[in-house]
Amino acid sequence: MRSTPPNRSSLHSGWRRLGTAATATAALMFVGLGTAVQADATPTPAGKVTYVATPCATPKHTGDLTCKSYRVTGGLTAFQKQQAARTGITPKAADASTPSGYSPTNLRSAYGLTSAAASNGSGETIAIVDAYNDPNAEADLATYRSYYGLSACTTANGCFKKVSQTGSTTSLPSSDAGWSEEISLDLDMASAICPLCNITLVEATSASYANLGTAENEAVALGAKFVSNSYGGSESSSQTSYDTSYYKHAGVAITVSAGDSGYGAEYPATSQYVTAVGGTKLSTSSTTRGWTESVWRTSSSEGTGSGCSSYDAKPSWQTDTGCTKRMESDVSAVADPATGVSVYDSYGVTAGWYTFGGTSVSAPIIAGVYALAGTPASGTYPAQYPYDYAGTSSLNDVTSGYNGSCSTAYFCTAETGYDGPTGWGTPEGVSAFAN
Repeated sequence: MRSTPPNRSSLHSGWRRLGTAATATAALMFVGLGTAVQADATPTPAGKVTYVATPCATPKHTGDLTCKSYRVTGGLTAFQKQQAARTGITPKAADASTPSGYSPTNLRSAYGLTSAAASNGSGETIAIVDAYNDPNAEADLATYRSYYGLSACTTANGCFKKVSQTGSTTSLPSSDAGWSEEISLDLDMASAICPLCNITLVEATSASYANLGTAENEAVALGAKFVSNSYGGSESSSQTSYDTSYYKHAGVAITVSAGDSGYGAEYPATSQYVTAVGGTKLSTSSTTRGWTESVWRTSSSEGTGSGCSSYDAKPSWQTDTGCTKRMESDVSAVADPATGVSVYDSYGVTAGWYTFGGTSVSAPIIAGVYALAGTPASGTYPAQYPYDYAGTSSLNDVTSGYNGSCSTAYFCTAETGYDGPTGWGTPEGVSAFAN
């Protein structure tokens, strides 16, 4: 299924679609307005954006995989700077009572998805695989969707389902505050991009390869054709066996975060059967698109991951010449916490609105884009789809920035065409993610 050309309508269209609840009305002046404002045009009285890695970014046990997310704790985000430039009023930094990151309207505008999100995705299911239980997952998702005027997605109406790695709806893993932040982020981003999609949350017993892999298989067994994974770890000689045990699912679009530690390959992003999703800094601009992106990098040890795998074979459709094995990444989307996204979370933190970054943001965004593009063809591996559109207007080529030092330039530096940090670029509509 291919989309019509992306609808680059004004962000003001999001205003009319919001709900009529009082909280939504209060939000209207802050949601997605002003497409031509330069994000960095207004000084940041509150100082540089500060943030912390979510607790799940630290492994609980040796060998555990970690989530790929950061939560903003201070300073003004790109969204708030736009807000200040419009109103002349400086927002309060890291105020949990008000969204301070990009909204669904912003994200759809940035990636040419406004039209597709309004009409596509019905009947499709995006699965979110994470570790441990978020007891407030459904309630927090309801708050996010209601605030932004998205239709309800609940257990009662059949849109939302939460299960353990064995498919149980009653015997769930132990609850964990850190992974709950990650779960809220993933659910909200899937909703932002594909509001008509159903969502299945599959919770692994722990963050081990075996348990997360079992949850992956369960997600596919339950019928999901789109599976988002916002976790990863160092490569190892065992990963090729994990490939065939957990991630080799033809006809299923599996997205994986590229990592948040700068240049260096991570698994399962380097699996030949998944779409490795890098991260960008996303800012408004006066261009025709209305947005501009560069590689997300904050320091030598913080930024989007990328690299040449030491173990996984290079798929036939990946044709860069500097890496003889699997190269990471394939595509990318916003991940810089300073240009982060709004998320609602209430378990283990003060209930409220937070801004998140990390490639945990970009992975579920791309899963949502695949879902908008339609069910993948049987027998195919959808990671190949963007390569069929390489260099076309269906992808926004990211050509500036870097994520570290490397001996082969494109492994860590953005270039025209393919590069490791951003792959072939970011979505411009859904065509590059369709069969």
